[in-house]
Amino acid sequence: MTQAPSPQAVVIVGAGPAGASLAMLLAERGVPVTLVEAARDFQRQFRGEGLMPSGLAALEAMGCGPLLARLPQRTLSAWSFQLHGRELFRVEEPLEGDRPCTLISQPALLDALLERASRASGFQWRPGLAVVDLIEAGGRITGVVLSDGSRLAASLVVATDGRSSLVRQRSGLELERQSSPIDLLWFRLPSHPRFERDNVFTMLLGEDGSACSLFHGALPGELQLGWVLSPGERIERSPQAWGEAFAAMAPGWLADHLLQVAPAISSPLKLSVQVGCCRRWHRPGLLLLGDASHPMSPIRAQGINMALRDAIVATNHLLAPLLADDAAAIDSSLDQIQAQRWPEIRRAQALQQQEARQAQLLRRTPLLRRGLVQLAPWLGERIGHSWRQRQIPLRQGLASVQLTV
Repeated sequence: MTQAPSPQAVVIVGAGPAGASLAMLLAERGVPVTLVEAARDFQRQFRGEGLMPSGLAALEAMGCGPLLARLPQRTLSAWSFQLHGRELFRVEEPLEGDRPCTLISQPALLDALLERASRASGFQWRPGLAVVDLIEAGGRITGVVLSDGSRLAASLVVATDGRSSLVRQRSGLELERQSSPIDLLWFRLPSHPRFERDNVFTMLLGEDGSACSLFHGALPGELQLGWVLSPGERIERSPQAWGEAFAAMAPGWLADHLLQVAPAISSPLKLSVQVGCCRRWHRPGLLLLGDASHPMSPIRAQGINMALRDAIVATNHLLAPLLADDAAAIDSSLDQIQAQRWPEIRRAQALQQQEARQAQLLRRTPLLRRGLVQLAPWLGERIGHSWRQRQIPLRQGLASVQLTV
């Protein structure tokens, strides 16, 4: 009797949404998987929380519906655009269908995906260890070197280690960067009862062109606020001064709250926005996914949603060649994964750029802002309808993604 080949081992570098979900899917289907993560836990200051309908559908396709129901979360009730302290328009959630944008604690989500993956006998978890180099033999990546000096052999290395991916840098695969008109400062501050009842994602644009957005995050009692910077811009203010800057852009009730909680505003975390896409996502024995291959703009929270969809497509193509111990088929599948994901990623980035350009036009054109404020009673609803229609493709996904294995 011919003995069946042993499944091929996979090393996944980076336990963000793409890495954790791919590890879970492959391990549950019989593939030996080692998931390596440089951090010891998931409690870093900023992790994106916005799950659009496409991301929620991806998690449900993975069988994570019951898991999601147990996690800290809040749905958005609407989107509001405020110019000079007055509302231009408000659009209710859900924008389409029956799935509203949902904010889920990403550390809690990653812990839950990891816990489920750990039930598979072939899964290994290696936290607190960074990958410092790749192992190569005969033109093929055959493993990784860890920060403790140990070496992990693999028939496939998958890099999901984020926008500054060290694996990408070591591999020679180049990121083609796109210009980004913004960076962000990210703050946390105490919530207001109105956000508890009506969690509106609120975008504020001040008379001096300053811009920020705020909303109630997944955790109780906490607002998150993103302040828009021009690339390279530096602003240093005391918490009280930040509260005054936020309040100057807000309607009365919110301005009062922002001034009241100013002493409790967190120190800002600067998020340097990096956008781009690798022309090639793979080499023999190596695949880049998520932000490692296509860092997304923060506009409409596409990073986490695209990462989950990447994991589904990768599982569909990789499972059979990994189980069959077929290195040539594994390498062939890498090109198929990129070919399937490329059109959606590029189209989503183009739509994000479009949104960014319109926002920049508003920030830089005082006359346009003043005109919109004056015309808001007559044009606000029409502008809101146009905005809503532009968001739907980014929310629903721009390609069909189904888990088929």
